[in-house]
Amino acid sequence: MLCRLSVRWLRPRPALRVRVLEPSLARAPAGGAKRSALPVWAVASVSTAGPSGAGGWYEALATSAPVQGAEDVLLLAHTASGLPWWGSILLTTVALRGAVTLPLAAYQHYILAKVENLQPEIKNIARHLNQEVAVRAHQLGWSKRVARLTYLKTMRRLVSELYVRDNCHPFKATVLVWIQLPMWIFMSIALQNFSTGAAHSEAGFSVQEQLTTGGVLWFHDLTALDSTWILPVSVGVINLLIVEIFALQKLGKARFQKYVTYFVRALSVLMIPIAATVPSSIVLYWLCSSFMGLSQNLLLRSPRFRQLCRIPLTKLDSDTPYKDLLAAFHFKFISRKSRTF
Repeated sequence: MLCRLSVRWLRPRPALRVRVLEPSLARAPAGGAKRSALPVWAVASVSTAGPSGAGGWYEALATSAPVQGAEDVLLLAHTASGLPWWGSILLTTVALRGAVTLPLAAYQHYILAKVENLQPEIKNIARHLNQEVAVRAHQLGWSKRVARLTYLKTMRRLVSELYVRDNCHPFKATVLVWIQLPMWIFMSIALQNFSTGAAHSEAGFSVQEQLTTGGVLWFHDLTALDSTWILPVSVGVINLLIVEIFALQKLGKARFQKYVTYFVRALSVLMIPIAATVPSSIVLYWLCSSFMGLSQNLLLRSPRFRQLCRIPLTKLDSDTPYKDLLAAFHFKFISRKSRTF
């Protein structure tokens, strides 16, 4: 199997051909069983436009090496585990989240904890520097603008030196986003290619044909839309839970942070109608990924797990993080609303 995957990886792929399906064919597979019709853009996974056309960028992305790598990872998990496709998608998501994003998330918390512990020192430096600049401005007759610019320039340099000293520049905390977001995109497009028959065949059967019977519960056909909207709504609800956990953790947020929170909330709600227009295989991956993200967020609140990951203690840490979270949730969404009535 590994040899076959390696050959498929190295072999040049022919240009994808897109044919227009009749409405009846788009709604019913060859076996005659009816299923929900996919939108036109989902049936034709890539555009017929050339590289300079409107769909050229998506065609290039859908046939790129990272997406092909994601396809091979999914195929390898399916073949090695012997699970149906819904189980293979679940297994792959858990494995990637556990092996890639969880360590990166722990590293992110490690950096942020070190930055948090620097805040008292930074405030002390800022206080002394402000006094020194004020004295210097009085001696040399600086204007308020010159004094302010001098203070900001010197403060940035001193803070950067602190970050270098403790090896905790805040930019390092963003590495999780730069890895997790592309991985999410590549996996989604790989499942899109599978669901539309744009890539791969296995043992004489296309992956698309396998996905039509690879589901479970109410979504037996993973190439079809979830007409019940259970999967899309679940994705939106879990994403909102993640946002609210962050919002409860960051009490007394600045105005900009509040605007960002509102934006992410709106984006989580917008994901519901978007998820309702893509194949169930993609929505299942999104749901598993979001659930793992929620579990990961809760796990990184555990004092024992943080100690295991050698994340430094901060003054914001609590010995009972889950009780504090429930209390904050109860106060924000239950107690405060009950008092308004």
